[in-house]
Amino acid sequence: TICIVNKEKTKHIERRFFMNQVILMGRLVKDPEIRMTKGNEPMKVANYVLAVNDGLKKNGEQDVDFINCVAFGRSAELAEKYLKKGMKMLVRGRIKTGSYTNKDGQKIYTTDVYIESQEFVESKAKADDTKPGTPETSDPEPKKAGSKRKTSKKTEQ
Repeated sequence: TICIVNKEKTKHIERRFFMNQVILMGRLVKDPEIRMTKGNEPMKVANYVLAVNDGLKKNGEQDVDFINCVAFGRSAELAEKYLKKGMKMLVRGRIKTGSYTNKDGQKIYTTDVYIESQEFVESKAKADDTKPGTPETSDPEPKKAGSKRKTSKKTEQ
């Protein structure tokens, strides 16, 4: 609650802030599955799974979570065109939970990340190229700090 004091009266304004924001980095488990919605304005929907390393080790192995992601519209079109199995992705979105009853009558609960933005971090091929024992395939060495750059000169009028 925020209290605003005015000479003549005091106002209490209640503000509620809701935060449902998820940022994940992981690799695509398989190529995205694409479908179209039904209705007056059909839209593409892309479903894919990210394998996200949670940073904890169990029995000497990394623990990995498999996160279901759903992209709509233009994001789904881009996923269909560019996303491939093994690519390392950075996604931002929100958690969406739901449930349904399966054919055996059991209630199944779901948790998905509805994608708001998605970026490539690296391709699987790039990651394989930089593993120990293989030559690196990186860009040429960046310019050293303090090196001069060519800049365009502005003409004064």
